[in-house]
Amino acid sequence: MKTLLKKPALLPLSLALSAVLAAFAPAVQAQNLVELYRSAREYDASYQSARAQYEANLAKAEQAKAGILPTAGLSLGASRTNFENTNPVVDRNFPTQTASLNASQPLYRPGNWATYEQGKQQVVLSRAQLEAAEQDLIVRTSQAYFDVLAAQDTLAFVRAQKAAVGEQLASAKRNFEVGTSTITDSREAQARFDLVTAQEIAAENDLRVKKIALDQLVGKTDAQPKGLLVPVELPPLVPADVNTWVRQSEDMHPTVRQAQANLEVAKLEIDKAEAGHKPTLDLTASYGVQRNPQGSATSPLDNRSNSTTVGLALNLPLFAGFATQNRIRETLSLEEKARTDLEGAKRGVALGTRTAYFGVLSGQGQVKALEAAEASSQSALDANKLGYQVGVRINIDVLNAQSQLFQTKRDLAQARYNVLIGGLRLRQANGTLTPEDLLLINSLLVQ
Repeated sequence: MKTLLKKPALLPLSLALSAVLAAFAPAVQAQNLVELYRSAREYDASYQSARAQYEANLAKAEQAKAGILPTAGLSLGASRTNFENTNPVVDRNFPTQTASLNASQPLYRPGNWATYEQGKQQVVLSRAQLEAAEQDLIVRTSQAYFDVLAAQDTLAFVRAQKAAVGEQLASAKRNFEVGTSTITDSREAQARFDLVTAQEIAAENDLRVKKIALDQLVGKTDAQPKGLLVPVELPPLVPADVNTWVRQSEDMHPTVRQAQANLEVAKLEIDKAEAGHKPTLDLTASYGVQRNPQGSATSPLDNRSNSTTVGLALNLPLFAGFATQNRIRETLSLEEKARTDLEGAKRGVALGTRTAYFGVLSGQGQVKALEAAEASSQSALDANKLGYQVGVRINIDVLNAQSQLFQTKRDLAQARYNVLIGGLRLRQANGTLTPEDLLLINSLLVQ
């Protein structure tokens, strides 16, 4: 996408604008978009919270394995018994020491296996949630980055316009002094100069606010984003087919994947509910030791007994007050809800993808139109200046032409930023946005 900034008629103003930008350029080292995104990734509280939640969800999902793995426990005990008997007469105190090791291995527990499979789906769900948070961070960082650039451009354009209006004001005053123009020209120029001064104050404050927002996001005290190359060749939409973008979203978008995982969890919840009617079978084993080093109630001699038990434990539910049947009906309804949520997620993502796609196309069209409008506005300004010099135009015509030109330049710069942000939002809308997508934008920045 080519611009018209290289035309000779625009050269003097471009040089003047470059001088204004250079005058207010920071002395510190500027950062590109990828560098600031990396800083935001390490600092942003929202993303760090999502990251911690992801790690917690992984640990929670691992807990689901416990239901299908063996369990074992060791118990120890020590006691002292005071035994008294009248016939025969026995009065004895003796200690008892016990130790037992118990283990159990589930053999058939369908509810536990359903819980284990749900844990796997929770991993899928957690990964999709983290990807959504990462995509949101990419867009937020890029938006804050270009907000600062747009505010800088606005301030530079306002200051350049202020300088041009100042020159027009001085010219009007000189012409009034020599009698070639009326006081009206001077007053019109003064009014426009005061208006631009107010716009400059507002632009300075807006830039200050935008910089604070960027600094807070990336964790730097004075972030300085690198500017966009001008003229710049904006990247085209690839693929240039909205249906292809929509089809990608059906499998890639984190929201769809979360809804799909929720549906699988709901299906497994039905299996868990139905397991309430099914038996369970466990393999059990135990080993116990009891020792009486000073005898027992029946013998004064040191004795020790060992016992080993291996067996199967079968549990068959017979009746639970219709709780199982009602639980099954509940899970069937929840499955239908999850299925509907999945369909709603797909429709919402498709709508968002189409909206973002046509938004980028519209933005590209606006850039082309504003590039043409910039050249036309520059020509109109030159014509009005010449007409003012020869007396066929008045001062307000020149001032209006200047205002129109700088407004067009500001809109063009903003339109370019919107196209770049729109491209990222399109990839976020269909779920394919990754940090690597920032590399293309980086190549369009001043190196």
